[in-house]
Amino acid sequence: ERRVILSNFLSNFRSEKRLTVPPRFQKELQVHLSRSSSTESNDSLNTSTGEAHTVAPGSSAADVHELQSRIKELLSKYSSGVRLSKMPQIYREMYWEDLSTEVLYQLENWPHVCTVEKIHRGDPIDGFVYPAKKIPPAAKSDAEQEKASQNVTSPKADPFLKPNVETTPASLSSDFKAKVVGILLKYSNGLWAHALPKVYQDTYQVKFPEDILNNLELLSDVCVVDYVSEVPRKAILYAKPQKCIDENLNVTEKVKRHDGVKATAEQQCEESKDQHLENITVPSLIIPSEGSVSIMVLELKNTNEVLIRQYSSAQEQMEDEMKAYYSQTSTVSSPQSLSVGQLVAVHAEEDAWLRARIISLEDNRVYYVDHGFSEFVESNSVCRLQKQFRSLPFQAAKCKLAGLEAFCDDPVLVKAVESQTCFKIFAVEILEKSDTPLLVLYDTSGEDDININATCLKALYDKSLELHLQVDALYTNVRVTSVSSDGSLYCQVPSKGLSRLSEILQKLEDYFIYKQTSEFNVLLPFCGKICLFPSKGKLARVEIKIIHTRRALDVQFMDSGTVATVKVSELKEIPPQFLREVIAIPPQALKCCLADLPPNTGMWTPDAVLWLRDAVINCPEFSMKVIKQDASKGIAHIYLFAPENFPDMDRSINRQIKNADLWKHQKDVFLSVAPSGTGFTKAVGDAVPALQLPSGKLEKSFPDSGREPGSAVSTTEMPPPLPLPKPGDLMDIYVSVACHPGHFVVQPWNELNNLYALMEEMILYYSRAEEKPVTIEKNKLYAAKIGDEWYRVIIKGILRNGFLSVYELDYGKHEFVSVGKVQPLLDTFRRLPFQAITAQLAGVKNQQWSEEASIVFRNLVEKKPFVAQIQAVNDSTNSWDRKIVTFLVDTSLPHIDTWIHDFVSQSLVEFSKGD
Repeated sequence: ERRVILSNFLSNFRSEKRLTVPPRFQKELQVHLSRSSSTESNDSLNTSTGEAHTVAPGSSAADVHELQSRIKELLSKYSSGVRLSKMPQIYREMYWEDLSTEVLYQLENWPHVCTVEKIHRGDPIDGFVYPAKKIPPAAKSDAEQEKASQNVTSPKADPFLKPNVETTPASLSSDFKAKVVGILLKYSNGLWAHALPKVYQDTYQVKFPEDILNNLELLSDVCVVDYVSEVPRKAILYAKPQKCIDENLNVTEKVKRHDGVKATAEQQCEESKDQHLENITVPSLIIPSEGSVSIMVLELKNTNEVLIRQYSSAQEQMEDEMKAYYSQTSTVSSPQSLSVGQLVAVHAEEDAWLRARIISLEDNRVYYVDHGFSEFVESNSVCRLQKQFRSLPFQAAKCKLAGLEAFCDDPVLVKAVESQTCFKIFAVEILEKSDTPLLVLYDTSGEDDININATCLKALYDKSLELHLQVDALYTNVRVTSVSSDGSLYCQVPSKGLSRLSEILQKLEDYFIYKQTSEFNVLLPFCGKICLFPSKGKLARVEIKIIHTRRALDVQFMDSGTVATVKVSELKEIPPQFLREVIAIPPQALKCCLADLPPNTGMWTPDAVLWLRDAVINCPEFSMKVIKQDASKGIAHIYLFAPENFPDMDRSINRQIKNADLWKHQKDVFLSVAPSGTGFTKAVGDAVPALQLPSGKLEKSFPDSGREPGSAVSTTEMPPPLPLPKPGDLMDIYVSVACHPGHFVVQPWNELNNLYALMEEMILYYSRAEEKPVTIEKNKLYAAKIGDEWYRVIIKGILRNGFLSVYELDYGKHEFVSVGKVQPLLDTFRRLPFQAITAQLAGVKNQQWSEEASIVFRNLVEKKPFVAQIQAVNDSTNSWDRKIVTFLVDTSLPHIDTWIHDFVSQSLVEFSKGD
């Protein structure tokens, strides 16, 4: 199917055929990076704060004053305080400029601007900042009170100054520290602090001093302490290089060092600290769950370990910055020593600089973490990766393919997936966000979207059970299981596969009768998933085709071809012990069409479809002759016979339906669609043509021309009108359609859940209800199937070839549908007021908007929520004729309200000058 439903059950999933990361994901990524700043802050532990008012080099006094004024203004909006790590994000949203990390270190030196309260000693920017001279009272924990009574030195204090002997790293014996170091050297990837006591006791048979976990800074001279949360014990410990450890074990000698020697030692320890943090400071790649995402499949070991690459503009920008940085030879620093697993920058082909991880020192082999491949490199092309290039997640990541987990190592399946996917670009549907996300891949390069997961699953079919129809062959005991609206039909032919299917389904029915449990309810439906469905007292195999809502979805019965809308709760998972057997049987419904029908038949009329259904569905068996096979469409052209008429071609179903008078479409009827309150033109001629309906009844196509269109709708069958706000009121709305600033359609935000529930009920009802004869009248209410959904509509005109012009009363869109897609609107679906409200943007001059201006406006507001401030209301008897003039306010940013009319006035009007 061409539509894939993701998080919003009424949103369409359509892939852009290019590799992009949606802007929403860029914002999500920035938030994620700001949260992960605590893991990077260890790189700056020894950064000097300088004098009281120093800032980044090159900043003038005026710049500093402006910066301090902005911080004061920002904090005035957060009287209860702001987390330091959130400051850059909030500053960027308010002033559209980046706030340097260096400024965060200066804040505690600006008491006239703000007050800083720290949380962790190991993280200089993990704390809160408040307006100046406003520190909220905070109850300290017992551990904090104990530390305060012991006068522990600030983490910003020089570590080489002589501290209190009882509370400093020097108070711990060298032998104890050496034992801790011996443990940490065995854990090159780090050891959780809370695990250290048990490892220590198991190793040395001596109890570990538990109180040290409350002050991990006591170990800071022999290991790197990386705090990962606000809990003091929630930290990872890394051993420092032996050189730093040896120097730090003797505190008294460090105190006597010269300042120059001290600086050198600090730099060495800082570099070594970076080397240990290189494995953990890069955040994980987060694939956005909303919006179209394109990825490339790089390789796979099995279907649970598929390596993909997501491209982004952020990656391109980072690699451009790396090229500019490392091209300046004066700034390049080669690592003092290399180790397997170390993150480095590599000078690759075409003068590019890429991030890589060392995987072998013997042959200088590296793995490019953003591109998913490895190669041999020269040792002189490897440089130390600077901290600013570690913030972007690795763009190559592993995922697993949904629906294939049980067969992930099957060589036939792996080969099929590999041939279908490697080095190709796909759209993805994300079912589960985890360390290894669960995906469905879609190939959108052709006219139809192809579900790759479902396609590859067909590789597990048992070839011996496949049935291939032969041209000119005759088949008996054929059962027609389904007839589609285009005249195609599905047939079951007696075969080994059909017999095997009956056996396995019987075993499953017996199993479920014995089991009587809910553990097989389908919890995660997705397109292409194969399930079981109880139908007419027996189990049937179905494949999920379209997901409408959390409760309703469309399935196709694999062995009859029927498409139906069912409830998710009615589906059952296939028990694991039966899964391979069930999957191995190919679908037993063969798609066919009647051969040699007149080439000018064109579209099947409703009468022809109903005649064919009546002729074949209730007959237990047929005989058929295959005339030709259309392999490209997977359809066989056949002659179909009732058993008593076989093989008389003149008495075949083909000849009977060709001779029947079923192919005459109704005459063309043209109606003008005029606004309410004005007259409308009759069809050509004085006589009003009648519309032939499937029921055979003749009805007038519209009421007398002398009547007003509005009066054609009986007020007794209308839902209650939607209450409109008064001028000056505020209203939360959602823009469903936007043509230009002079015409768009809004829906009340607080009623959307009720609308979704209504449409869900309409889908379930009309997809199961038997089609009823419908009297089509202009300006009457109906239910119409548009795409895969059912909508409440009003008929605006009757067009040629049985098509109708309708207006969606809840969404404000004009559509064309065939007469066969229209059904009566039940009273139960008339209770909710129509949700579409026509609107005009206030604050701008009403004019003829250019195409460019209309496109910009549409991209700015369509499918988005806003706050509406009503300026005027134009009421009317018919809800679809009511109109509001309103301001639109975007309140999505925390402290900035964007008035859309200001943007339109400044930007869009320029496009309209040419008109």
